[in-house]
This record gives sequence, C-alpha cells and structure tokens, in this order.
Amino acid sequence: MEDVMSMEEIKETASRLGIDLSQLDLDSIRLPPGEDFGIKSDDEDLNEEDPLEFDAGFGNIIVVDNLPVVPKEKFEKLEGVVRKIYSQIGVIKEDGLWMPLDPATQKTLGYCFIEYNTPQEAELAKEKTNGYKLDKAHIFAVNMFEDIEKFLKVPDEWAPPETKPYAPGENLQHWLTDEKARDQFVIRAGSDTEVLWNDARHLKPEPVYKRSFWTESFVQWSPLGTYLATVHRQGAAVWGGATSFNRLMRYAHPQVKLIDFSPGERFLVTYSSHEPSNPRDTHRVVLNIFDVRTGKVMRDFKGSADEFAIGGTGGVTGVSWPVFRWGGGKEDKYFARIGKNVISVYETETFTLIDKKSFKVDNVMDFCWSPTDPILALYAPELGGGNQPARVSLLQIPSKEELRQKNLFSVSDCKMYWQSNGEYLAVKVDRYTKTKKSTYTGFELFRIKERDIPIEVFELENKNDKIIAFAWEPKGHRFAIIHGDGPRPDVTFYSMRSAHNAGRYSKLTTLKGKQANSLYWSPAGRFIILAGLKGFNGQLEFYNVDELETMATAEHFMATDIEWDPTGRYVATAVTSVHEMENGFNIWSFSGKLLYRIPKDHFFQFLWRPRPPSFLSPEKEEEIAKNLKKYSKKYEAEDQDVSMLLSEQDREKRKMLKDEWERWINEWKTLYEEEKMERQKLRDGEASDEEEEYEAKEVEVEELLDVSEEILSFDSEQ
Repeated sequence: MEDVMSMEEIKETASRLGIDLSQLDLDSIRLPPGEDFGIKSDDEDLNEEDPLEFDAGFGNIIVVDNLPVVPKEKFEKLEGVVRKIYSQIGVIKEDGLWMPLDPATQKTLGYCFIEYNTPQEAELAKEKTNGYKLDKAHIFAVNMFEDIEKFLKVPDEWAPPETKPYAPGENLQHWLTDEKARDQFVIRAGSDTEVLWNDARHLKPEPVYKRSFWTESFVQWSPLGTYLATVHRQGAAVWGGATSFNRLMRYAHPQVKLIDFSPGERFLVTYSSHEPSNPRDTHRVVLNIFDVRTGKVMRDFKGSADEFAIGGTGGVTGVSWPVFRWGGGKEDKYFARIGKNVISVYETETFTLIDKKSFKVDNVMDFCWSPTDPILALYAPELGGGNQPARVSLLQIPSKEELRQKNLFSVSDCKMYWQSNGEYLAVKVDRYTKTKKSTYTGFELFRIKERDIPIEVFELENKNDKIIAFAWEPKGHRFAIIHGDGPRPDVTFYSMRSAHNAGRYSKLTTLKGKQANSLYWSPAGRFIILAGLKGFNGQLEFYNVDELETMATAEHFMATDIEWDPTGRYVATAVTSVHEMENGFNIWSFSGKLLYRIPKDHFFQFLWRPRPPSFLSPEKEEEIAKNLKKYSKKYEAEDQDVSMLLSEQDREKRKMLKDEWERWINEWKTLYEEEKMERQKLRDGEASDEEEEYEAKEVEVEELLDVSEEILSFDSEQ
C-alpha cells in the first residue's frame, strides 16, 4: 500500500515551504498526463469505458452488380429501370438508390446500392433478383452490403484450417442409465425453467438443473429426448446432458416463433413471421432447416404467409404448423409441404424436390405421413358441386405410385388418424344427409399391412351421434371413441380383430354417461384415461381396457394438460397459467393413485423427457414379459426397502414432533414455576392458582374524574 501523509504533515510541510494552504485552489492543480504519484484514484473505474457494440444497421442494404455501364445522359433511364424492378419487392427509402459514377469518364461503374425500410425486404430482394437476367449481357449479382466486408477478408492464398484436438463431451444418453429407472421432466414457472427426476418411490421430484430466464417463450424436447431446445430473440439453442445441460449448438434466426424437430433428431425447422412495410401486404414468412449437430442451414424457404397457409392444424398469423411434415420413419429421409393443388416432397440427401418437381393433386386440402413407412395419405374434397367426389389416396414415396384410393360422397369434413405402428389408418368422414340440413359421421378403416389394403366402413350404432374424440391404442389394434350429444357422452372401445375373423373390426364395450371429452392412452397401450377437461373441471377415470374395468376415478380441479410418461408408469396432470388459481402439477400412478402434488405459481409448461426406442428385439421383450416375476423380484425388494425407509422417516418425524411438543410444554411449566411467587404477591398472599377456590364479588366503585366551574351572565332586561 502506498504511503499516505496525514493532514498535520501536509500543514507542517506547507509552513516550511512558505505556502498558505487557505489561498491554494486545489481544483486548479493538474497532474502530468498518466502520472498519479503512486496513488490510485477511487474513480478509476469511471475512466475505463466498456467496449460498446453498435448495430451497424446495414442489414437493409443490398449491392446490385453487373449493371450496364452507361454515360451520364442515360443515367436517369437506367435508374428508373432498376427502381421499377426493386420497388415491386419492397419500399425503397427516400434517396435509397445510389448509383456511383466514375469521376474520370462520368459513366456508371456497373453497380448500385439500394436501401430498403427493413432487412427482411432486403433479404427478399436478394433472393428474388440474384441471377435476374436484364438482357443477354447483364445478369444481376446481388449481395447483402454486410457481406462485402466478409468477402474482402478472404486471404489471397489458401491455408489449411487449424486442427483442434478431440475433446470428448458428456454422454448425452447417460440419463437413460439411471439406476432407479426414473424419468426426467422439465417445468416452466415464472422466470424459472427446471429439469427434475420423477422420484415416485420417495413421493417427490428430485431437482436436476435449474436456470432463470433460460428461454424467452417456451422449451421443447427433441423426439428421442437427446436435446432440450430453448427459444430466444436471436434464434434457437439446444442443450443436452443428464445433469449439467451444457449448450451444444445455436441456430441464428432472428425473431423465431416456432420450432420443430425431425423424428430422428437430425434436423431442426425454425419459423418466423415479419410484418410487411405495406399494410395491404401479408406477413412475410422465413423458414430455416438446420442440421442439428453442425448448426448449418441446409435449406431456407421465404415468402408470404399465404404461400404456407394451406392445410394443417394451426399456427400463427394464418400459417399452418408444422409447415413441413416428416416421412420415412426415424431416418428423416423425406419432408413435405402442401401448396395450392400440389404436394412438394423433398429428400434430405440433397434437400431438393423428388424428381425436381412437385406433383399435382387437384384441390388437395390435407396430407399426413405414415409414422413408419414412406407412405403419404392425401385428402381432396369434392369438386364441381359433387360431380367429382372427394377422395383419400395412399401414395408410395419416392415412386409416387398410388397404393389405394377411396372415393367419398356428400362429404362435409374429413380427418385422418394413423396408428403409431403404421398398421391402420382411420379416416373420419362427416357426411351430409339427403336434405343437407344436418350431418352424420362414419369411418373408413384402412388395413395398411394387408394385401391390397382392404377398407372397412364403420359407423356407430347411432350414426347421428356427434364424435367428440377418437384415439388409437399405441402399438395396438384397439381404438376408443367418445360420442353423443348429451352433457354426459358415451365411450366405446373397438378392436380391429374379432374372435372369428381377424380381418373384421369388433365392438368391445360401451361405457354410458361419462364426464369425458378427451382420451389419453398409455404409451404402452392397455390403460387409458377418460378425461373431462374444460367444462368438466378435470374429471379423471383410469380404465383398464384388457380387463374392461375402471381402476380409479379422481379429479384434478381445472386441469388443462394431461401427459403420460414415456414408459406408461406415471401420469402428470397440470393446471397452467390459463387459470389464475390452483397452478401446479400432480403425479399419478398408471392405476390412478395420487403420488404427490406440487403447487407452482405462474405455471406454464410440463413436459416429460422422451425416451428413444428400445434396442431389445420383439422376441426379447416378449421373453421379459413372460418372465416378469423373475425380473421384478429385484425391484420389489428395492421397493420394500424404500417403503421401510419411508416408514422409518415417518416414525422419526412423528418422534421429532412429539419431542418438540414435550419440550415446549416443559418450557412453559418451568416458566410457570418461576413466576409462582409473583402471582401469589399479586393475589395478596393467596397461594392457590385454582379459580374455583375463590368467591367472586361485584364491587361498585365511583370515581370523580373532573370538576369545573363556569359563571354565566344574565341580561337585566330579560
């Protein structure tokens, strides 16, 4: 530490030198630049300016090259041609088109700068006009102004990239090796996002990782549970691991609103929508497809919202989501989108259209892929006032061969449901009656794996019943339907097999008058939850379809979400911030026993972490199922140990509460004894504390509070 002089020493030194400190203006003293005489200033940090990052603001400027070189007298004509081309794409700012001249020749230099109102318009102009042929000798080369600096930094000589040593990262599947065979889930509440283990044995969740402001809108697991995706203003990011959740990759896409993984987790689709500068125009949509591991953009799609608004089940600003639907199973070989009278199918090897063109399907309104095979199911409604019937077609990809077609008449609406193994396709068809004043519903059931793909027509016993919900049993042959017009509809279960004919559907049972409007099958099949959400206030019935019996009925008041864990052992029900009260989640066993309840204010999301498919063969799984008792002995012993531990913990807790109570009683008894003499003194020497030994007497006491005297004057005339 530097030596510091006291004030007395300063005065003594000033007196010796003949300096009058009272006449000295200390503020006028200036030290030599860079000199502090060894004394550090307390305000030094104010002089250290933080390096500020400024947005260059050139993202809305493009450079158009390969323009004709013309003299000054033709300058206005060329400028008019360029302005006419580029003003059709977006609004060019005032004085936003600059075409430099050669000062020596007074001719243009063959390029110009164009400044739009928004970066989105500039990007669209680059996409639409790069390669535009003005004439045989002039083909436009368009670049973003911000890219010029990048091009200038390209070295003259190639140098091999620096090789970095391999550093192994965390095993992203390590969480699957949990000794307790637990599942993870993620929740969002308030500004916090948290990953937890479902420790059902101990009747509570176990924290894994927690982070505030981890995402700006929502989180999403990848289909196989490898990654957790977060969404930000600058783009999306994926995180992975069992406990650490390190960031693995970022995907730049400003103002991203939605994301979607391919089934095999190879690709990530990001979506954004941007308001147009002209109110009469539609929103502009940007879609990027990234390679998940490398972060490279494999293909981008840009255009108006109208171009992406056909088909689908919902999205934002009129755009159906997901725009791209993936086919070919977990290999992610194909993805497709619907357009006006066309289906565009792309293959991921080159990210180009199959056969370099879309295939035409008149009036196509919807399509969906088989979950396991490269088969497309298409729906096209009626044309020409019913002269051309509606139809459902099955197409093999990439050959585009039509495997099966079914014509449908008097169709009001149509919806397609694939079974998870791709063995069956159910087509729900709403048809008009002959008077066309009402509709009724039936189903067309396709048996995809059988020869020639036979189709069965299926109708309810009361075909006028309204269909409220339909759901296939995962990996199974059964399906359930909620139907009826009353406040308590019926639930009916069917099988695609019958006792006498494997190729014929059969009815299993009907449950009358249920408070249910949603169906939630266990991922392993067999069990189903009949849920009454919204108007039914969270009624739950846990049903065993094998035994055709109810296991339990319960209620989670105002529940908004229900989700099975990937193994089918546990169920989560949640009340999200759609409701202001009762926010939080409950965890139940598959049989309907409430295991634990976690209240959370401002609760937004609950998502189980998906599991990848088992590596076991079907034969091995069947063997384990047959010998389940042998395998379960180990876990039964562990469950018993945990049960004993919980019992011991309960006993210890009760003993602790009892000891605490007795300690509290003893403290008051001690205090009572310590104050005994004081109480006796207050009772004028009476020793007993028992109230019944005293006689109560009423005594009236009068007390004079105040006396005042006032002299009043009287008028003599009165």
